[in-house]
Amino acid sequence: MHNPIADKLIPLEPLDLSKVKSIDDLVRAMSKTAFTGRQLGEAADVLETMARDEECFVVMTLSGAMTVAKQGLIVTELIDRGIVNAVVSTGALMAHGLVEATGRAHFRADPEVSDEELYEQGYNRVYDTLEPEQNLDDVEEVMSAVLEGWDHNEVMCSYKLNHAIGAYLAKHTPDRGILKSAHEMGVPVFVPAFSDSEMGLDTALNNRLRESTGRHRIRFDPFEDLEHFAATLLRQKKLGIFTIGGGVPRNWSQQFGPFCELRHRRLGENVPLKRYHYGLRICPEPVYWGGLSGSPYSEAVSWGKFVPPAEGGKFGEVFVDATVGLPLIVAAVLERLGKKWNKAGKTRAAAARK
Repeated sequence: MHNPIADKLIPLEPLDLSKVKSIDDLVRAMSKTAFTGRQLGEAADVLETMARDEECFVVMTLSGAMTVAKQGLIVTELIDRGIVNAVVSTGALMAHGLVEATGRAHFRADPEVSDEELYEQGYNRVYDTLEPEQNLDDVEEVMSAVLEGWDHNEVMCSYKLNHAIGAYLAKHTPDRGILKSAHEMGVPVFVPAFSDSEMGLDTALNNRLRESTGRHRIRFDPFEDLEHFAATLLRQKKLGIFTIGGGVPRNWSQQFGPFCELRHRRLGENVPLKRYHYGLRICPEPVYWGGLSGSPYSEAVSWGKFVPPAEGGKFGEVFVDATVGLPLIVAAVLERLGKKWNKAGKTRAAAARK
């Protein structure tokens, strides 16, 4: 029989709530327990490591209804603190975030009201929450102001448009928001599946309006996003990725490694083979469904997207609803860093804009 002490096994500890005085206390105690609690505690350690590593450029990927679920200010805080240096998101998430950033609200859904009635009343349901159609009409006014000011000679892509929206918000709205903070901190925001969103539809409608009034259409090129994202990451010494959910934002961000490898191998370009050193993923999708959203980081190592643990890679994966995991992890890490702590994000963000 082996002796666990001699084998240097790490003992677990009971979660003693009498010793918990803060969110960070709780999360640290959870890391010494088991199952999802341990995953959550270990994930906070990974985020703290990424935040404290001055050489690490952190990409945050966002999917799901996180802004509808009122998680937008958490992302905003991560940007303002210089912890997140680039964002890759669904367009819907950014569009619903504009609702919040312009002072509008989302509302609880009444389960007694049918979806047919909600449609007639002008309410769009997202699980247990309502997005009034009027909100999206109000957001369209912001989009219209930005799009009408767009020079048709300038090819559009998502990070350029999001920067322009952020500039508009910084000038016209007092409320905090992801795009406003991203503009102020020089953090690029990419939306790879741009047309799959209210923002994409607003752009398509603006092009139809331009055409009907004899003006030039706006040209949109998604490959400008890819090239700018790749060029930005190639300038960094270390890379980290903080993923909420999965979907297109996760895959688009992770394919940076294979993109560099293919440029090197197929085109003969002198491009370094860069991969993510750190990864933190919060997603309830199980791996056995076979989808990308549920695939572990170990799978991505086989694609050349991540540095393996044997070479210094550090990863955390939490299988939990992000509206539970994200606030706990981020709040714990911000407590560890202190209220006045701010990573040297402004310098790094300025470099990302060049």
